[in-house]
Amino acid sequence: MIPRPKILCQIETSFQIHPVTALLGPRQCGKTTLARLMAEREPATIFDLENPIDVQRLSSPMQALKDLDGLVIIDEIQRKPELFELLRVLVDRTDRAGRFLLLGSASPHLVRGVSESLAGRIGFVDLAGFQFWEVGVAHRDRLWIRGGLPKSFLADSESVSAQWRENFIRTFLERDIPQFGITIAAETLRRFWTMVAHYHGQVWNAAEFARSLGTAENTARRYLDIMAGAYMVRVLPPWFENLKKRQVKAPKMYIRDTGLFHSLLQVSTLADLQGHPKIGASWEGFALEHILHALRTRDAYFWATHAGAELDLLVTIKGKRHGFEFKYADAPGRKRSMHVAIADLGLEHLWVVYPGDQTYALDEKITAIPLEAIMQFTETGITT
Repeated sequence: MIPRPKILCQIETSFQIHPVTALLGPRQCGKTTLARLMAEREPATIFDLENPIDVQRLSSPMQALKDLDGLVIIDEIQRKPELFELLRVLVDRTDRAGRFLLLGSASPHLVRGVSESLAGRIGFVDLAGFQFWEVGVAHRDRLWIRGGLPKSFLADSESVSAQWRENFIRTFLERDIPQFGITIAAETLRRFWTMVAHYHGQVWNAAEFARSLGTAENTARRYLDIMAGAYMVRVLPPWFENLKKRQVKAPKMYIRDTGLFHSLLQVSTLADLQGHPKIGASWEGFALEHILHALRTRDAYFWATHAGAELDLLVTIKGKRHGFEFKYADAPGRKRSMHVAIADLGLEHLWVVYPGDQTYALDEKITAIPLEAIMQFTETGITT
């Protein structure tokens, strides 16, 4: 087992502020394992809402929960949304000092329940698959190819990892999606998911997806919302402001886990990927996810104009704008669009993230950095 102390620390920090903490992330990303590690540290009661016995134990939830002390863990909380109102009553009791850790893999269901019942009483911790600072820089390419879902990354061979991911995709579509209350044919949603993989790193075009699927644009948008809400797809919003330039106002799409992305493209090995036309987009998505998790920010956008200027990622940290470009190249150089982005957006600095091992300046405000250099951002923020 690979330790994940930073996430455990985030959970404990959240509990110092709130009586309820929600650990959110995709299926099979390690939420249950982390929760059970916490349960080993203190008295805890665990309810797994995929276990029929635990579902029966919670058939009378007030009786089951009202007298529990210590840590109470409820896994797959979105399966029983009526618990949110009850949890509000329990955490507001002055005679109860217990804590609730809620695990969820469907954000729209969880957030809707929270907004109605637990506002001001709950903290959120986002969990993805393994990050390379958890597995070690030496395993970066393995993490890139297999993705961060633990059973895929830790598989005995590339073929076993690829087979596990294919089974995950099938199970997610045929079992998990219907359990969220969504009635869409698994084959239809797989076609959509595969299309997103081919458009990975590109701007969303609802009309084009709708034509390919033979559906209305609103239906295609609903499919995107479902996949984003289940943490399978990242929708990166555009940044636009009054610059007297025509700017792109549609979001970009990414498959969040590169292992699943590669499976949808039928790419199994690094050699396969190196000969594939989507290798640059794959690197972009891989680096993007790591930076967003390192900075722990939701204030993230891309920027592009119809004249061709663009910026892969724009974040604001401590009131200052920083830009990121992702280049799969041995020695990336500067481009005119980088200077346009710095001038138009008022960037403090622009970082070019590439798969090399040297940091070097391209200009006064442009620096090329290896992906592992972002590990320092997790502790110090962004400094030049």
